[in-house]
Amino acid sequence: MFILKKSPDRDFIVLNLTDTQLSDAEWAEGHQNRLILERTIHELVERVKPDLITITGDLAWAGHDHAYDMLGNLLDSFGIPWAPVWGNHDNQNGSACIDAVAARYMQRKYCIYEKGDSAIGSGNYVIAIEEEGKIVEGLIMIDSHDRASYIAADGSEKSAWAKLIPPQVDWYKAQVEALRSLGCEDTAIFMHIPFYAYRFAYKAAYADSSEEARKALTVKDAVPGALCWNPGYEQSSGVMYEGIGSYEADDGVFEAVKAAGTTTHVIVGHEHVNNFMIPYEGVKLIYALKTGAGCYWDPRLNGGTVIRISGEGIKSVVHEYVDVSDLV
Repeated sequence: MFILKKSPDRDFIVLNLTDTQLSDAEWAEGHQNRLILERTIHELVERVKPDLITITGDLAWAGHDHAYDMLGNLLDSFGIPWAPVWGNHDNQNGSACIDAVAARYMQRKYCIYEKGDSAIGSGNYVIAIEEEGKIVEGLIMIDSHDRASYIAADGSEKSAWAKLIPPQVDWYKAQVEALRSLGCEDTAIFMHIPFYAYRFAYKAAYADSSEEARKALTVKDAVPGALCWNPGYEQSSGVMYEGIGSYEADDGVFEAVKAAGTTTHVIVGHEHVNNFMIPYEGVKLIYALKTGAGCYWDPRLNGGTVIRISGEGIKSVVHEYVDVSDLV
């Protein structure tokens, strides 16, 4: 467990980036996508002045060592602690590849990262935010792996985006209890691939959850209190321009999260053009705002996600948009 200090006279600010995902070639001097990513992150850091930067996966493409190192250089340049979890593209070349990146990152001055038990992945760890000797927030960083098999309705075995494995859920429960023993009653999960309950949440929240209706919404249409939200979900916000890339069957993770009793927010990446925040059965399920043009993107949905932590836990979560239209 890493412990970061919070000043009692101000909020602790976390800036979350996600799916930065440039290749080695895109980190070439003057490449448009490098310019977009660097502009976006520099502007966010200057605007937000974070105490911690988190990255919810797909930092680059597996095997593109130069890209990982260049991103590490950029993040280190701010002199701010930064903490990654891995996404499916980070994991897609297997554990040896990700372990090599992790080993380099752990040598960096400002990177906060712990590999943890290799039986449940790489990078399952906790960051505790402490104010005057009390843990006020626990950030539970979880590796959501790459892909996993499942049995389709016709009995055939197929592959889907991965899920948290049972020992990993047990690990999560143990971290919640460890934090609770230290007086922490508010926690958040940071991971890459959403769990299955995100599918339940969007169907419950959007008044018209059809693909056509969702794609017609703009960020300005999908603010709290807007007509696009069903009764009981008026505090939702954000758009959903693509499907939910979770495991193909209910993984049961959300039931464990609710039962644990302290996790109030879940922040994921993975879908580059979703950025909804939906309070669902007592937990706010959040898609982080994509950072930069890597892989695929919508320039209207470019930026980062800011989490403000008070002495009582998470106070607010907002998306910070960065206009890079002059570079596109």
